[in-house]
Amino acid sequence: MDLIPNPESPNSDNASGPHLSVIGTASSSSTPPSLSRYESQKRRDWNTFGQYLKNHRPPLSLTRCSGAHVLEFLRYLDQFGKTKVHTPVCPFFGHPAPPAPCPCPLRQAWGSLDALVGRLRAAYEENGGKPENNPFGARAVRLYLREVREHQAKARGISYEKKKRKKPPTRDQTPPPGPAGTTAAATS
Repeated sequence: MDLIPNPESPNSDNASGPHLSVIGTASSSSTPPSLSRYESQKRRDWNTFGQYLKNHRPPLSLTRCSGAHVLEFLRYLDQFGKTKVHTPVCPFFGHPAPPAPCPCPLRQAWGSLDALVGRLRAAYEENGGKPENNPFGARAVRLYLREVREHQAKARGISYEKKKRKKPPTRDQTPPPGPAGTTAAATS
């Protein structure tokens, strides 16, 4: 998921302070090892966020970045979204497959934002940030993601329900009967 155009060149100045780097660069002249798709995306997202901080007015250092700045970044990314999110006044609000076009805005999908925040949260800590100071794990960011998920679910008429885990049977319980009233152990 390419969020916005971003040059792959590293930032020339390190405005993040002595212990936090906005990007990681290889200083060797040999070819760097190929990264997994996840690692490549995480690096690209980290560079994009670093560029956002650099272009922020006034420019922000990573050490001064808060959950509020992360929310500002996520809202900024909405303009590059490709997911139609119906407004409550739209006649197609709550319909998963609208029969005609409408003027509702395109936004970033909740799943994309959730994955982005997860990658940036990991990148922050990999680049020297302390977990307790991680702005991507701030309560406000979690609440914002929940609101986006709920709003998009209502707008599409689809519920996002957390899958419940099956509890493993305890030793005192007998396994449930298998086909034709036999126990699972007898059919194996």
